Amino acid sequence: MVDIQLLHHLETFLTDSRIEKFNTIIPNRTRHFTVATEDVYQLHNTSAVMRSCDVFGIQDLHIIEEQNSRTIDGEIAMGSQKWVDLHRHHTVKDALQILKKQGYQIVATTPHENDQTLSTFDFTQKSCFFFGRETEGLSQEVIDEADAFLKIPMVGFTESLNISVSAAIILQDVTSRLRQSDLPWQLSTEEQLEKRLDWCKKTIKSHEQIIERFYENA
Repeated sequence: MVDIQLLHHLETFLTDSRIEKFNTIIPNRTRHFTVATEDVYQLHNTSAVMRSCDVFGIQDLHIIEEQNSRTIDGEIAMGSQKWVDLHRHHTVKDALQILKKQGYQIVATTPHENDQTLSTFDFTQKSCFFFGRETEGLSQEVIDEADAFLKIPMVGFTESLNISVSAAIILQDVTSRLRQSDLPWQLSTEEQLEKRLDWCKKTIKSHEQIIERFYENA
């Protein structure tokens, strides 16, 4: 449970405009959809995917680092690493187990004989969109465990898009339809309070000392 008194205390250290920004953005966050990248080795791609997650209100990004381990590029992520929750996994198996346990269907974004296009994709299902390596694509392990396959229709000579571009196109489409639906797609009340507290801490440089003094004087 979030300590509401502590939250209100920390918010006194924020500007009114920052508080208003939090209160506007948090209700637009969702965990109905999430994103996973598998062993992406070009750093700017993962950073750009994280930026797209932030822009389209996706609260969680899962990064599988079975072969490649990278640090988010702050310049490309444009600060989104502060607002999006990053989950790192050492193996594909671990990531798949965790995501399925959380109730996500695994959506492989790759051409497949049973694939769907954005126009036919069932956005009502709680889904994790998997994006693979730049050249090899998704591993066979993800393909074998996938519940659905999704592709972006293309009519040009080029047969594929950069993964960060693909992620942006897919997320813009599915989140737009989600927000126009009657589905309970928002974070729970408790989750929204947790995000407010978390974002306060990430905004206030001396938050640890402030929190310590708050409880000493309580």
